[in-house]
Amino acid sequence: MPKALIVVHYAGLVADMSAISRLADLYGFRIIEDAAHALGAGSPGVRVGDCRYSDMTIFSFHPVKHITTGEGGAVCMRDSALARQVALLRSHGITRDEALMEGESEGGWYYQQTALGLNYRITDLQAALGRSQLARLDGFIAQRRRLAERYEQLLQSLPVRRLPLVPDAAWHLYPIRVEPCRRKAVFDTLRSAGINVNVHYLPIYLHPYYRRLGFRPGHCPQAEAFYAGLISLPMYADLDDDAQERVVHVLKEALA
Repeated sequence: MPKALIVVHYAGLVADMSAISRLADLYGFRIIEDAAHALGAGSPGVRVGDCRYSDMTIFSFHPVKHITTGEGGAVCMRDSALARQVALLRSHGITRDEALMEGESEGGWYYQQTALGLNYRITDLQAALGRSQLARLDGFIAQRRRLAERYEQLLQSLPVRRLPLVPDAAWHLYPIRVEPCRRKAVFDTLRSAGINVNVHYLPIYLHPYYRRLGFRPGHCPQAEAFYAGLISLPMYADLDDDAQERVVHVLKEALA
């Protein structure tokens, strides 16, 4: 039985956390939300990161995400004891809190390392950058949702599969799927036209590290089938309508 389940809000679409929470209650595992793609997703009053159905939620502030601190991220949780443990590990496992020490403090200068942590802190400058961008987050999300709606309309006549157009998604990515046998040619045509498409993602267990641990193709056939024809089209808040229409025009030519 698993001790924890990591739920990935892929492309910014929110998983059914209520149903997953019921499974956690039944089988007794913890839930971690990987919301690296989903900052700002959800509807007013029910936002990803409130942890009503999970133990913690992880966000990323990498430069390609909705807001950035240059690098780094954040962890949200409701459990204060868990928050203290995470904060301890974030800072080398070092504490100045006498209540967490073994034995008595030797003075105001004294601290102890009570766990093996690392320096997981972002700098104050990075945090200030991220906080300044939070004021713009709703606008960024609204633009991404508008672009997703336009893609939905522009791609109607093309032989591609799309993710469902749900209203609460954050749309970090806009992935489509083509016939696997045509994926490389379509990808190369778009790249040759200066359109920076990508593929997100090769199933993690197919990387060399995990293959050395014994994982092989066929371990997760649905993930492999999803990956086989996958291409991510450009999706970012500054993408204008003309550029988006050019993406679709070149894609149509590549699929002809």
